[in-house]
Amino acid sequence: MAVMTIGKTEPHPLTVDDLANTPDDGRRYELVDGRLDVSPAPVFLHTLIESRLTFHLTGLAPDEFIVLTGPGINFNAERTHHRIPDLAVIRTTDAESPYLTRPPLLAIEIVSPESVIRDNHTKRHEYAEFGIMSYWIISPAPDKPGLIELHLENGDYREVTQVFGEEVFETDLPFPIKLVPHWLTADGPWKKHIGGD
Repeated sequence: MAVMTIGKTEPHPLTVDDLANTPDDGRRYELVDGRLDVSPAPVFLHTLIESRLTFHLTGLAPDEFIVLTGPGINFNAERTHHRIPDLAVIRTTDAESPYLTRPPLLAIEIVSPESVIRDNHTKRHEYAEFGIMSYWIISPAPDKPGLIELHLENGDYREVTQVFGEEVFETDLPFPIKLVPHWLTADGPWKKHIGGD
């Protein structure tokens, strides 16, 4: 991590290299303009939704796409702006290691009580500025989960679809997808019904 020395009023901006020194404690460590942005470790409901979404989208994705859980993305050449969406979809030709540097086709965030402003406002602006064409915001309310789909138009996101509960969500970006938010959290035969069948 960058260290402030005596006589200086500002620490040096952090880069992704500094993230190697963060503890392996389950929390998510991101960078915004060289400052650390830390999120708590996901709770069970968040992890359940993430797992089911990954399973469903991977099963639908054509071979030229990859569905990633928690990929690190460097938003600038200085590597001082680094985000980790809950899920992302990229073209196989855009795969990079250790971190992505090109915009995913789709970024997905699952809202937690601590991330409402970050996911709905901060990341919405950052993802649009970075050029991510499609952004989903998942509301994990156990009784009626929901999904908002945003598409990038003229540098800003426009809300395209909002569905809740047992409504069927359909989109063609980044590939044809049908999804019922209810089955992201519900007990029962979710694999059979998550695609609206």
